[in-house]
Amino acid sequence: MSTNLGAFGNDVWWIIGIKTLLVFVILVLLTLFNIWWERRVVARMQHRIGPNVHGPFGLLQSLADGVKLAFKEDLIPKAADKVVFVLAPVIVVVPAFVTFSVIPFGPEVTLFGERTPLQLTDMPVAVLFVMAIASIGIYGIVLGGWSSGSTYSLLGGLRSSAQMISYEVAMGLALVAVFMYAGSMSTSEIVAAQDDLWFGAALIPSFIIYTIAMVGETNRAPFDLPEAEGELVGGFHTEYSSLKFALFFLAEYINMATVSALATTLFLGGWHAPFWIDEVWAGANEGYWPVLWFFGKVLFFIFMFIWLRGSLPRLRYDQFMAFGWKRLIPISLGWIVIVATFRVARNEGAFDGGNQTFWLVTAGLVVAAFLLSLLIPEKKADEAPAAVNVPRPGGYPVPQMPAGGAVRGAAAPLVFRTDVHTSDAGVRNG
Repeated sequence: MSTNLGAFGNDVWWIIGIKTLLVFVILVLLTLFNIWWERRVVARMQHRIGPNVHGPFGLLQSLADGVKLAFKEDLIPKAADKVVFVLAPVIVVVPAFVTFSVIPFGPEVTLFGERTPLQLTDMPVAVLFVMAIASIGIYGIVLGGWSSGSTYSLLGGLRSSAQMISYEVAMGLALVAVFMYAGSMSTSEIVAAQDDLWFGAALIPSFIIYTIAMVGETNRAPFDLPEAEGELVGGFHTEYSSLKFALFFLAEYINMATVSALATTLFLGGWHAPFWIDEVWAGANEGYWPVLWFFGKVLFFIFMFIWLRGSLPRLRYDQFMAFGWKRLIPISLGWIVIVATFRVARNEGAFDGGNQTFWLVTAGLVVAAFLLSLLIPEKKADEAPAAVNVPRPGGYPVPQMPAGGAVRGAAAPLVFRTDVHTSDAGVRNG
């Protein structure tokens, strides 16, 4: 069952209000659940118990933490630009909610006697709308880091802006192949185009690139470099506390749900039943059942976020940026050329749809194998052992200089003398 754009914009005002309220409530509840789920899964990976006191299985732990944050003292640094400091969390969290307005949760249903699609709205450029609104959140992070009056916050904000912009480029290029294959940028029409074959199978390189880029876009581990505690204390939100910090926290988890919902919509058939259950069950894609399929796929991606956080160490910043600009973006451009070539060949009658899908999937597997090979660390050649400094009589050796760090014409390595006494009797100068 497909939904065309003519079905949107005709709802009565109270149906629009109900759907808006439902989207808001679902995102808030999903955030509370995801925080609890992440703690439980990571605890299981690390052989810990995790939250288990507040509510059954600890389900109310996230709510307790939210109440605790709300009652904490709200501090504003003296050096902060107070207006921008307060507005920055709002600029981050509002786009996080708005982007869900074009995500399809299901087909047309009857809601309180009114026939309406399970989607707040749609437009011919819905995916570009999501990308544009999501990019606004970058301003909130940068302004939050700048307005704090802290060097660590400023560095975290600058890191975040460079990281999110660079990986938005790779993400956008990964979606170009989807637009060409589906022939539309409308989310509901892209879902309808995947009735027979999901784009995650037909466009494997785009799926892999988007999956990598969405982790970098949301600043999640192992790409959580703007919040690297080892170097930046807490990154752009170091100086934030109470509800303003809670808004940054809320925006991060909603953005996780947003990119997961977009991946589900563009690559995993959206609300269509998985594993083609609809072939044996005629009602699998009717009524409210598609909502279950949709959120099942979304939670699959969120589980991937959690799994990565519990498994991989944080990358080095230069490695992360080089991978985005020197690997993902060139491969995305090359893959777009391949997909465009297949589409032109089909339009010219070179082969039918079945042959096109076969050869496109084959080419996609080759490109995907090359892309995944770049993730395998290179094995360094065995290096000759460095010569050990032999200390002079009465001296101690010093560590070797880094490779390539020797200066032309440099003198022999320094050693600390032990034959010079200080003013304190019996104490030697080390």
